[in-house]
Amino acid sequence: MRQVTIIGTGFAALSAARRLRQLDKQIDIAVVGPRPELVFLPSLIWLPSGKRRAEDLRIPLGNFFARNRIDFHAGEATGLENGARRVLTTNGPVDNDGLIIACGGRFIKKLPGIEHAITPCEGIAAVERLREAVKAMASGSIALGFAGNPNEPSAMRGGPIFEFLFGLDTQLRREGRRGKIGLTFFNPMPNPGNRLGEKAVERLLGEMQRRGIDTHLGHKLIGFERDKVKTEGGEFSADLIVFMPGLTGNAWFDATDLPRSPGGLIRADAQCRVEGRERVYVAGDAGSFPGPDWMPKQAHMADLQAEAAAENLLAELNGGKAEKTFRVELLCVVDSLDAGMLVKRTPAGGLALPPLGPMHHAKAFFESWYLRRYR
Repeated sequence: MRQVTIIGTGFAALSAARRLRQLDKQIDIAVVGPRPELVFLPSLIWLPSGKRRAEDLRIPLGNFFARNRIDFHAGEATGLENGARRVLTTNGPVDNDGLIIACGGRFIKKLPGIEHAITPCEGIAAVERLREAVKAMASGSIALGFAGNPNEPSAMRGGPIFEFLFGLDTQLRREGRRGKIGLTFFNPMPNPGNRLGEKAVERLLGEMQRRGIDTHLGHKLIGFERDKVKTEGGEFSADLIVFMPGLTGNAWFDATDLPRSPGGLIRADAQCRVEGRERVYVAGDAGSFPGPDWMPKQAHMADLQAEAAAENLLAELNGGKAEKTFRVELLCVVDSLDAGMLVKRTPAGGLALPPLGPMHHAKAFFESWYLRRYR
């Protein structure tokens, strides 16, 4: 019996597993990950306000794996052998006839003093630290910003920072504390969020101005201290720093001969095949793919890549050609606890709607709809 091994338990990994099982009822599927659970990262933005609790965002995958006859191998990937036909893990090797690498990336933490900043997309524990720090503030200032990987234009995740920024503004106003706690948004680019499109940048900066959020833009970051952000354009005080660095590849990639992009991700073609490898695919944050420079690192894009990877791998296993390409589409709702700005971008164009109350409710509905398949 043929076996496909998938590394990861995030969006790309699970979408690949679902698509494989939809297309082939008999093939063996093994998923490798530290724990059999999905953390629904898009809703981390609602933890500081109490709209969501940690247990709402941890989705046990035991039922999903059982329903779809997927074997779970508890362990962290550490390397590959036999031309990637064997995955080495902290809990022993896992062999395969086909491999999909969907383990995500890691944040670049090289800026001096970065230990003083909270990186919210690292997961629930990081955002709980943010929640408690905000709760303890009677006055002061909070600085929020993001940066990219200079060698990988697509390897950044700025959208959640806009959501934490606007969400904290809404939360502090509801609590009657906004007058005593200042908010500053910082970014090395003069037009942050330009990958969302020109109209989106205009709306985002306009919303900051409307809310009285200070900005510090267009200056390269130098580093952080416990109570300040330092840039080439000067420094400013911050009692709490929330920062999203750029992304690069996982450390275990260094123990393999996988082809890497200048930014440290796994090089893939338009079919998600790893360059020069037989029946090895990559999807989501772990990969570097051909496409426009605004192609996002987000769950929606990871899902689209994962489905293409699954279809192409099965085609190869069945003696056919890998011809499926993935749709390039940026789609998100920039939420602010009581409204949301819908942003969409495709190669044909894009749109950015003003913040609307129904979009906030639509984002919450999508969370429920999306997670039903895994509960």
